[in-house]
Amino acid sequence: MFTGIVEELGEVTAVEDLGDAARFTLRGPLVTEGARHGDSIAVNGVCLTVVDTPGPDTFTADVMAETLKRSSLGALTPGSPVNLERPTQVGGRLGGHLVQGHVDGTGTILDRAPAEHWEVVTVSLPAELARYVVEKGSITVDGISLTVVEAAADHFTVSLIPTTLALTTLGRKQPGDPVNLEVDVVAKYVERMLGERRTGTEAGR
Repeated sequence: MFTGIVEELGEVTAVEDLGDAARFTLRGPLVTEGARHGDSIAVNGVCLTVVDTPGPDTFTADVMAETLKRSSLGALTPGSPVNLERPTQVGGRLGGHLVQGHVDGTGTILDRAPAEHWEVVTVSLPAELARYVVEKGSITVDGISLTVVEAAADHFTVSLIPTTLALTTLGRKQPGDPVNLEVDVVAKYVERMLGERRTGTEAGR
């Protein structure tokens, strides 16, 4: 489980094509420190498993075809910046919101509107995810826990403070660039429970 508070802006150093998968080598001195085989690290919001640590500041992770298809990781190349986060520890601070690292879909940066002290970014929203996104609710964009400013049927907006712009990939992405989206898992559980209650009520009639 993650919190969507990016610990480090890392970099892809190599991508190896494995046919039905790919092996990524990523540089991130902070998240790699103490990392061992089998540990989890979120890369642009995708929970990946550490396969090896070939250097003091790098780790490798295998990415299956399904993940490459459902996320923006397939567009990464050597030199691409990535948001990195280690799982939160039990008893640690929950600075963002509960993030699983399971991408629900991808969006596209539609617009950037700079202001004096922040920047408003508009992101496209897949139709199947729109019901989970609400004004002032939480959403994860490329692994970053953000608060929704405006929620529409096909897009949403977020406001980025200077720290987020400087220390994450969202400070670099431009209109047309893809981003990974993970909606608030609480919303999905509530939907499931209400659906089961409704079904049970109808069955009891």
